[in-house]
Amino acid sequence: MSGMEAALAEASSPSWTQRVRAGRDLAPFADVPEAAEVLAGLLLDVEDTAVTRRTAEALTRVGTVAAVRLIALAVAEADGGHADWLQTGVHDALVGPDGVPDVAAVCGKLAQDQQEAVRRGAAEISAWTDDTRC
Repeated sequence: MSGMEAALAEASSPSWTQRVRAGRDLAPFADVPEAAEVLAGLLLDVEDTAVTRRTAEALTRVGTVAAVRLIALAVAEADGGHADWLQTGVHDALVGPDGVPDVAAVCGKLAQDQQEAVRRGAAEISAWTDDTRC
């Protein structure tokens, strides 16, 4: 079983720690449709917001257009509680000791996305990156 296949299997685990691990392990595959679908579900995990936070952090660390687009879609769909944890996950990645890609630049690209929800979510994430720089 490949790493992605194992992570896809873990994503449906009743254990929140396994779902967190699945989000982290799937983040580099955000551009693969099957992984993207599962990551979208993990970002809005109904069982535990730790899964939301850590998946958002992992996707932010990947920093590709596909990864940040998933976060933007989740932000657009999230209720207030989930939105707070998505923001916390993005913030965790941005202030962490490891360098992260320029998420603001990626959000700039997503501002031209065909989906209005992506544009709206990207604008929100961009504002979070501005808050982190202060």
